[in-house]
Amino acid sequence: MTAASSKPDLFSKFDPLIQQREALLASGVEDPFNLVMEKVLSPTQAICNGRETILLGTYNYMGMTFDPDVIQAGKDALDNFGAGTTGSRVLNGTYQGHRAVEEALKEFYAMDHAMVFSTGYQANLGIISTIAGKGDYIVLDIDSHASIWDGCKLGDAEIVPFKHNDIEAMEKRLRRIPEGAGKLVILEGVYSMLGDIAPLKEMIAVAKKYDAMVLVDEAHSMGFIGPNGRGVAEEQGCLEDVDFVIGTFSKSVGTVGGFCVSNHPKFEIMRLVCRPYVFTASLPPSVVATAATSIRKLMHGANKRQHLWENSRTLHGGLTALGFELGTSEPQSAIIAVLMPDLERGAAMWEALLHEGLYVNLARPPATPAGMTLLRCSLCAEHTAEQVQTILGMFKRAGKTVGII
Repeated sequence: MTAASSKPDLFSKFDPLIQQREALLASGVEDPFNLVMEKVLSPTQAICNGRETILLGTYNYMGMTFDPDVIQAGKDALDNFGAGTTGSRVLNGTYQGHRAVEEALKEFYAMDHAMVFSTGYQANLGIISTIAGKGDYIVLDIDSHASIWDGCKLGDAEIVPFKHNDIEAMEKRLRRIPEGAGKLVILEGVYSMLGDIAPLKEMIAVAKKYDAMVLVDEAHSMGFIGPNGRGVAEEQGCLEDVDFVIGTFSKSVGTVGGFCVSNHPKFEIMRLVCRPYVFTASLPPSVVATAATSIRKLMHGANKRQHLWENSRTLHGGLTALGFELGTSEPQSAIIAVLMPDLERGAAMWEALLHEGLYVNLARPPATPAGMTLLRCSLCAEHTAEQVQTILGMFKRAGKTVGII
């Protein structure tokens, strides 16, 4: 292998991260960002490094990845429509299944319009960059997901961030925007790193006071928060005041893809003007078939939602009792963040848990807020009560071994 050149090039800006990664691996820790699952046994178990492992680091909140009806729908679509569409939705890429999944979304959210993208990232990228452009203003939470920030940059609007979940700070930003300018407020239902929720009802009321449109990303709440699983906006009784709901199929739905639902009467023009929708291949028939089947089953998922909340309360309470510092004072979602003192001990804790037979996510800056290192636990409705108790035992042993508790 040729030694890396000392001459600066386009990769030089990554040198600090490269050195940090090399130092971490040199300490003997397994690469926490390159785990291979050799076999997935169920929504909650897999074979990792040759041993059976409990999965607590996926976004498979409702456990739909192995639902028999969902799998059969995908197999049937493969047989009847082939492996892919080889085209954009506006050309040859709209099959019967794409319309079916959009109909399922409209029914799920009780909204007039639904538009499906190839990923959740593309949904944010496409909708935000298309509706807010040069001369418009986007007011958004500083902890917004990377796809939201990238959508803002692509659209060339004025970006005005405010302190996380701070209603007063958001209003101050809105107050300063010139009268008559186009305004879009972007919020998330559940923030994916700490698992905390937004005070959407109050924030949306402020946004409407200043005649701003509102986009809410419900990626991490769809399926299990709210009476019908429509997310935090439904739970807080303000869904009808949201102009655009963004979501993904890669969390509770259990497959891949993204979407936007809306009641705006002009929404359908987005299919002709949204570049990340127009200029990319549509989802394969098997993927939209699994998504449509999953979404329709989630409409009747009350028992699963209840069990997932039970799991969240049990794990949050148990970890708190063991002495771990958590990202929220009480369980607010299916995400529970366990804060670590630094990256080195966070990586050591991650590896100790993996050796116990538990997989979680090691999250580090810049993905995390305020320079935190944390272990992110994502619960599933298919985790049994016994598995949650086993998980608590694993955290206790690993925490003592590493010196975190």
